[in-house]
Amino acid sequence: MPGPRLTGLGGGLFCGAVMLALGLLTEALFGASLTVYGVLFPPVCVLTALWVREGDVLIAPVVVPIAFAVGLVPVADEGGGSVPDRLMGMVTGLATQAGWLYGGTLLAGALVLVRRVRRVRRVRTAGRRPARNRAGKAPA
Repeated sequence: MPGPRLTGLGGGLFCGAVMLALGLLTEALFGASLTVYGVLFPPVCVLTALWVREGDVLIAPVVVPIAFAVGLVPVADEGGGSVPDRLMGMVTGLATQAGWLYGGTLLAGALVLVRRVRRVRRVRTAGRRPARNRAGKAPA
């Protein structure tokens, strides 16, 4: 599978940074539309689940909901922009966009499970193959 191979930390930073950038972009272009922000979330989940290296693949379903909340900060605004208003906007955004949040996390989790099952099968079948000597021939 071509593409970047991110560590667990790199995958979390990638997902968080992209969602924060999309949140800022959504606020600037669409007037802080929570629906637009929610629609942009599943593709980021897919990219994160596919780009994390195989050894750290189980981290993807953990970091995507955190990244959703990080990116929601600029989008969530209830009124004057004070800290309590921003927190109320975060709670409202998480409640009203739970479908996108759960859907994206489920999508990342499904991709991670498929990748993990494929890796385990590949390791098991590699263990069943006969060993080769230095000349590249199987022992007799």
